[in-house]
Amino acid sequence: MEKHLDGLGESLAGLRAQAPRITRWGATLAHRLTGGARLLAAGNGGSAAEAQHLTAELVGRYRDDRAAFSAIALCAESSSVTAIGNDYGYQEVFARQVSAHARPGDVLVLLSTSGRSPNLLRAAEAGREAGALVWASTGPAPNPLADLADDVLALPGAACHVQEAQLVAVHALCEAFEAALPTVRRRVS
Repeated sequence: MEKHLDGLGESLAGLRAQAPRITRWGATLAHRLTGGARLLAAGNGGSAAEAQHLTAELVGRYRDDRAAFSAIALCAESSSVTAIGNDYGYQEVFARQVSAHARPGDVLVLLSTSGRSPNLLRAAEAGREAGALVWASTGPAPNPLADLADDVLALPGAACHVQEAQLVAVHALCEAFEAALPTVRRRVS
């Protein structure tokens, strides 16, 4: 138990060191989503769950009662995932959806503990081709996904600890997003 918690502590310390990045992401997300952009998110396994968690917080609410914002978890589109996987191969399951949904100005968030999943690498490429802003939350850098993203939240530690810290990062991003909303609304008005 202590070994596990010590490992998690390392990942959380890495997350704390990147608090300015998360604050910046929250402000950028608030600006883009209030301007009509959407967030697309994807991951595999536990990272898929975190992608769904992020989109649920934006469509629903995190802390404050506020307007709903457009956010789609591509990994939750089971019919699309299975049809695309069957017809085009698993490495295309997210890229094909990104090509269908992403528009210039949208934000694509890709979560991966390794930063090496071929389907997320293809999604990052498709996001860039569509003109979306591509963010990655990964384990230790360097890794291929970090290299493809416009910005990366790379966390130290073993995959299980990175995944646990990604949940905290999702909540921190939502906190930063909601904190930035009043500022964005004043500038828009």
